[in-house]
Amino acid sequence: MTHWNEILVPKAGTFIVNTATEKVVNHLMIVVLEDTIFNAIKVGGVDVKSSYIQDTAAAVKAGAIITPLDINKPFSAVDLVSGSVSIVLI
Repeated sequence: MTHWNEILVPKAGTFIVNTATEKVVNHLMIVVLEDTIFNAIKVGGVDVKSSYIQDTAAAVKAGAIITPLDINKPFSAVDLVSGSVSIVLI
């Protein structure tokens, strides 16, 4: 089980995704750094973007923080159309 302090001070650090190339790595949080359009947000290799974003064609605004619905099932990949995000690695 992950605790709040592991998210705020990640043991494995963070990674900046700023291209349209899918980044496949387990992570616990997505911090949107600028207005961003997502191609996919994956859990277990399955795109779950629509579970987190109401209008998946619209940009998610800078400052948004996205966390897994189930802390025991981290995000497995993120793929952007545009923008940039910081992911908290595990």
